[in-house]
Amino acid sequence: MGQQEKVATSLAGTVSEEISASLTAVDAELARRYPGDPGTRQPVHTVYVPGDVFEPGTLRSWGDQALAALDDHAPDAASFAAVLGIPEELAGPVHDRVRAKLEREPVEDLRIDFEDGYGPRPDAEEDEAAARAARLVSEAYANGTAAPYMGIRMKCMEAGVRDRGIRTTDVFLTGLMEAGGLPEGLVLTLPKVTYPEQVAAFVQLLEAFEKAHGLDAGRIGFEIQIETSQSILAADGTAAVARMIDAARGRATGLHYGTFDYSACVGVSAAYQASDHPAADHAKAVMQVAAAGTGVRVSDGSTNVLPVGPTAQVHEAWRLHYGLTRRALARAYYQGWDMHPGHLPTRYAAVYAFYREGLEPAAARLAAYVAKAGGDVMDEPATAKALSGYLLRGIDCGALDTAEVARLTGLTRADLDAFASPRRGDLTVTAP
Repeated sequence: MGQQEKVATSLAGTVSEEISASLTAVDAELARRYPGDPGTRQPVHTVYVPGDVFEPGTLRSWGDQALAALDDHAPDAASFAAVLGIPEELAGPVHDRVRAKLEREPVEDLRIDFEDGYGPRPDAEEDEAAARAARLVSEAYANGTAAPYMGIRMKCMEAGVRDRGIRTTDVFLTGLMEAGGLPEGLVLTLPKVTYPEQVAAFVQLLEAFEKAHGLDAGRIGFEIQIETSQSILAADGTAAVARMIDAARGRATGLHYGTFDYSACVGVSAAYQASDHPAADHAKAVMQVAAAGTGVRVSDGSTNVLPVGPTAQVHEAWRLHYGLTRRALARAYYQGWDMHPGHLPTRYAAVYAFYREGLEPAAARLAAYVAKAGGDVMDEPATAKALSGYLLRGIDCGALDTAEVARLTGLTRADLDAFASPRRGDLTVTAP
């Protein structure tokens, strides 16, 4: 043992107390505004189906159509990998997992659309469709055929359609309550938001509904769809999307980028409207920074190039969709929209290749961090959090298995959860 150092201080204990007292309000504000990721599963995509098209067998039909597309245009692992440029060592695992996913859970998040995909209808017709949607969603959760997340996109809060959007929301939610209650996977999407006041108005609607049914305050959350330039840059030069998150008062669960409405809003011609356009990159970067730490997740948009027609045309559309999805994943947009069953094979192929090719490096870095074994990268707690989040997302979507992650990291699912959403105090790591 070396010589024990003498510890001396110059400040009175009251200095620390006074500083802490001066920051009490800031501490509370940080906790309120930036609670961190909720630690729940984030779907890799959202599928939109018009309100008059959705049927009890829609989810299974999408899976079957996706499998048929694979059979017709890439019937084996080698041909599928060749189309998309997937490395040979990943061809089999990715192909097999994609097929298994399409058979087991083809859609992770479904939105029954009463906005652009549905359009203006007579009130009686939309009333009936909204009530029918509630019944079908309730039945799907009851009989085990539901997607993990399901809900509706209503019409927006603009004056011309506001009353209709409010009524459709009321009819749908009331139907769910009468059928047994709100499902855990319920998601609502508020489109074409321009002003934070529109978000606040939707919160007012949901508060009134919760009060009418004796629900816990804040039970119903919703996504905010970013489709207008004013939601990114307000008239006063501020980022309106940040104020929208605040206006949601803890109810916002996601920010979804609307590729084509936003592109048109800023004057991008139709031929160049895509999720990799510079205007799209700017909007999503602002959304990402505004949402960081708030627990609100960001979703990319969609492509309107459908994989239909002759095989060569399908392959071209698949390569485009695969490339856009991989590009989004690298930019930390872990969710997007899929508009056609033919997009499902490439959605899952891109997601699975992304997680499987990074499995061993991520697991090794996390294991080294836990063991403090060093290596050629010196990681910090924030990186351990990112590595754990990466592995957890891979497990949740089916790209990775819990057992193989445990074997490579020496960590349980609970350990990964703790790293991804660390609590105050020491982290206890247990053996798997």
